[in-house]
Amino acid sequence: MTAVALSVNGARKAFGGLVAVNDVSFEVREGELFGLIGPNGSGKTTMLNLISGALRPDAGEIVLSGTRISGMPAHKIARQGVARTFQLVRMLPAMDAEHNVIAGAVFGHRRLWGAQAREAAHELLALVGLRGREHVPVAAMTYIDQKRVELARALASDPRVLLLDEWLAGLNPSELNIGIELIAKLSEQGRTIIMVEHVMDAIRSLCGRCVVMNSGRKIKEGDVEDVLADPEVVEAYLGDDDDA
Repeated sequence: MTAVALSVNGARKAFGGLVAVNDVSFEVREGELFGLIGPNGSGKTTMLNLISGALRPDAGEIVLSGTRISGMPAHKIARQGVARTFQLVRMLPAMDAEHNVIAGAVFGHRRLWGAQAREAAHELLALVGLRGREHVPVAAMTYIDQKRVELARALASDPRVLLLDEWLAGLNPSELNIGIELIAKLSEQGRTIIMVEHVMDAIRSLCGRCVVMNSGRKIKEGDVEDVLADPEVVEAYLGDDDDA
């Protein structure tokens, strides 16, 4: 049986009277590409924030490869092996692409320095489609290329679990196909990935299993095709015609 890479047990997070994540549990296996989906405002990004340490859960626990990480500060969780991208790209704008990626290698799970970090940065920038653009300032790059740099930076630490928060958002159709192929390649390398995504074609083609959240609750978990055909999931996305 494949080992569990990440376990979320009864996670809860409230902001005043709003419960953004309400007693959510799931497990992600090592080497799995796992989908976390749901309509806007369902709590998906809050869940990623709990896993990465940007937020602390009010209750429950999150365990990474046998180590409880819930409650740790974000930089310690990164060193344990969690890396992520963001809905809105977060860059080091005064630096070029190479040095943005080197920052991920220096401060993350697998810590590289000097020539090793530079070599890894060049390899990862080539992987995401930015070969030859290592010394371009990220502030001068298009939004799509900034997203590629951010992904390379997340990969630079060789994370145990990679969190992708709507990484495919904003891509045109040709870029979307390239993005799906890139994520598939990362999965084929054996990486453990949790992806929040609204592009259902990507979820269908990439993920074997997924969790659906709605209003902070987990409403369904299982194989992607079965989950997406579930009436409660369809209603969560499309609404009930009787309410029109």
